[in-house]
Amino acid sequence: MTSYAAGGQVVRLGSWPTPLEPAPRLAERIGLRPDDLWIKRDDLTGLAGGGNKVRKLEHTAGAALAAGADTLVTTGAAQSNHARSTAAAAAKLGLRCLLVLAGSPPDESTGNLVLDHLLGAELHWAGAADDTALEARANGLADELRTAGARPYLVPFGGSGPIGSRGYLGCAAELTSQVPGMDHLVVSVGSGGTMAGLVAGLGAARVLGVDSGAVGDPAVRVRAMVAALGGSGDGLRLHGDQVGAGYGQLTDAARRAMTDVARTEGLALDPVYTAKAFAGLTAAVAAGEIRPGERTVFLHSGGLPGLFGHTSAREW
Repeated sequence: MTSYAAGGQVVRLGSWPTPLEPAPRLAERIGLRPDDLWIKRDDLTGLAGGGNKVRKLEHTAGAALAAGADTLVTTGAAQSNHARSTAAAAAKLGLRCLLVLAGSPPDESTGNLVLDHLLGAELHWAGAADDTALEARANGLADELRTAGARPYLVPFGGSGPIGSRGYLGCAAELTSQVPGMDHLVVSVGSGGTMAGLVAGLGAARVLGVDSGAVGDPAVRVRAMVAALGGSGDGLRLHGDQVGAGYGQLTDAARRAMTDVARTEGLALDPVYTAKAFAGLTAAVAAGEIRPGERTVFLHSGGLPGLFGHTSAREW
């Protein structure tokens, strides 16, 4: 189950490499040539619900096991994909899992919360808390666990940090093999670790990140993680024009992206991350930043369970 690499202990949680699929009808819909656009299916990474967090957790959970941990503790929004994936990783590895979530418990569980409960995670609601307050609550719970004799390991918000972002160095290597002539890779940016690993592995010029509004300082976070991985963040391509009214708020452009992708390629995007990222790709084509004839890959980072917990789920 485990192996050792230059970055430390890695635990196998996913199925690699993930597929790369052509999207000819979608390419034509947004103004590219039929053979220009490909989708990297990181929604098919494995565990309960899949998604990009699995690559990160192979490294963070590996670090937890190396430290002798018996409990994973992490934070997130109520419909956090990362929290759900952490619960799945803990279940697979026989570890206890505590999730510190922003907000209050809903009257009825939907989306990722259903899976959190199914996977046996212990949910702790923090009320109207920002990232700093969530982290403080998680640290407090970890202290309580240590006092009780447990060995907790704190997995950072979104699984993003110098350890977790190594997972997307592996994805960069997969893409180099699958699409050697790739010109652009478009990816959603939440906590920043996915983009950081890709930039470190592929270079800043080829990676276009689209901010989802999850954090207030995405460029600072991404550059710091790229540097920790030994790469350069110079020339970082990070667009903030798709955030709209804020994190988790579905924009008209994101809604169109969800419909376009679903009705041309039979794939579902989530309203928080991938829909905004694909809206950013569409906008980049319209602006001439991505042109017909350039090989472009869209990283589908998952998040489908969250769609069923989002208010927009009742609008289709």
